[in-house]
Amino acid sequence: MMGRTHALTGWCAGLAVAPLVGAGQIHEAVAMATTTAGFALLPDLDHPGARASRLLGPLTGGLSWLLRRASAGLYALTRREADDNSTGTHRHMTHTLAFAGALGAATTIGTQAGGIYAVAAVAILGLLLAENALGDWLLPAAGAAIAWWAYTSPSGLSELTQLSGWLGIAVALGCVVHCLGDAITESGCPFLWPIPIRGETWYELRPPAWLRFHTGKTVENALIAPAATILAIALLPGITDLITPAINSLQAML
Repeated sequence: MMGRTHALTGWCAGLAVAPLVGAGQIHEAVAMATTTAGFALLPDLDHPGARASRLLGPLTGGLSWLLRRASAGLYALTRREADDNSTGTHRHMTHTLAFAGALGAATTIGTQAGGIYAVAAVAILGLLLAENALGDWLLPAAGAAIAWWAYTSPSGLSELTQLSGWLGIAVALGCVVHCLGDAITESGCPFLWPIPIRGETWYELRPPAWLRFHTGKTVENALIAPAATILAIALLPGITDLITPAINSLQAML
């Protein structure tokens, strides 16, 4: 499983998109990045051993079971003769652009209808998923971002209800990032279902063989994860302004 890498790339995507949806301040960007990082793990809820499936014990375990049954049923219903002879559970329904879009839309509609409690539920789930993959440091960091948001906002925590729009974007983006990550592994990802490609409804997108890697092996651990960690820091709002003077001073000394 690529849990840490999915979360890191989700964090980077959240920071990159945050200014585009009006979350340009550092506390806003951290809140969005945390949500995106967390939901970059959610597609693996279709695997009983995944972090997302084990997060809340029987609750997420039961949801994982339901998703596997739904995915298997959808695969049996829509597969073509050219598709693999598969159970249709892991890396199927939840690993598609259609699922990401549907979940993002449902999040937007649900949080707009449910108000601050629904917003808090989505944000907390994203935080717990991200913390489970990236470590406990994320809890005080995200907590501080939310506290600062409430302190600096004229309307306090009630402003969080306005996040429903970009929470849906963060959720969908996290799922998309997950799928793109899986697409460059040996297994590939049926990202474009139900568009038929080469006679397959569940065609697994993947790059040329020399660009693929095995999950949990050297390429992921020694190259992709460290690069994503550096990018996760570099994309933080204002970090460039802090680093540039230090780099200039170092160059002057040399």
